[in-house]
Amino acid sequence: MAKERSKKALRELVQRAGNQLCADCGAPDPDWASYSLGVFICLNCAGLHRSIPQVSKLKSIQLDEWDDAQVEFMASNGNNVAKAKYEPKMPPFYYKPTYLDCQLLREQWIKAKYERKEFIYSEKQEPYSAGYREGFLWKRGRDNGQFLSRKFVLSEREGALKYFNKNDEIVDWFNAIRAARFHYLQVAFPGASDVDLVPKLSRNYLKEGYMEKTGPKQTEGFKKRWFTMDDRRLMYFKDPLDAFARGEVFIGSKENSYKVLEGLPPSTQGNHWQHGITIVTPDRKFLFACETENDQLEWITTFQKVISRPMLPQEYAVEAHFKHKP
Repeated sequence: MAKERSKKALRELVQRAGNQLCADCGAPDPDWASYSLGVFICLNCAGLHRSIPQVSKLKSIQLDEWDDAQVEFMASNGNNVAKAKYEPKMPPFYYKPTYLDCQLLREQWIKAKYERKEFIYSEKQEPYSAGYREGFLWKRGRDNGQFLSRKFVLSEREGALKYFNKNDEIVDWFNAIRAARFHYLQVAFPGASDVDLVPKLSRNYLKEGYMEKTGPKQTEGFKKRWFTMDDRRLMYFKDPLDAFARGEVFIGSKENSYKVLEGLPPSTQGNHWQHGITIVTPDRKFLFACETENDQLEWITTFQKVISRPMLPQEYAVEAHFKHKP
């Protein structure tokens, strides 16, 4: 008896204004309902609601059993109430799909409305309401008709949708990264001029190549490493293509007791290459060996250029916090 009463009540509720069409796509005669959201929906949208089970609990109006509390919840809600609750801040430009549209549009509409609550909180619409968007789309070529992946940038301010080929994209990213780093450096080095900051934008190495080095105790064997001299940072890697340095040495100025010497201390052992270099810092000595005399001369010349250059005020802070790595 209670089962028949519930079904009769649901059939009456479906005939109410607003409930006669699917709450999500407008399809006629909805025969399913979400008893957690209080909406009447069609079979197709019910399938899409199953992708958000934490939000939407489903029952068939005709086939499932309903208890009195669930029927009362549906009666106090319904499609019109749900629309006022879940769509109060829907942007006028947002496309509301119908039952004739593809599944992807309808699925994202349902998730945006109930799961992400984009039309309740305006700030959640930022990805498409900001007037700017960039990402990759497939575009058919003009000449051969093939679809190729291209980076697109939509700018409301410029009133244009632009796309780039791979070379454009690389240059675009390169300059964008330089711009971001330049703004960071302006904050990090407030007293420095543009002339001081520009060399720090990217690693245009003063010198790079292989040398041998030993550990901090200078009793370990020498190991071949790839070195890069970047501003005042001498970094070394196991391989030139390694993403992260094994260690680095800060090289200050001669006014601060840094100097470079040709050769190695007489007691040095373990180096396979014979053309040595000693860098003296206030804390310790660093020992290196080059394969050829020409390599040795080039590295010494590079180190001397760095050491002869006065340190910027901010570089004293870098020196103070720098940890010499073995």
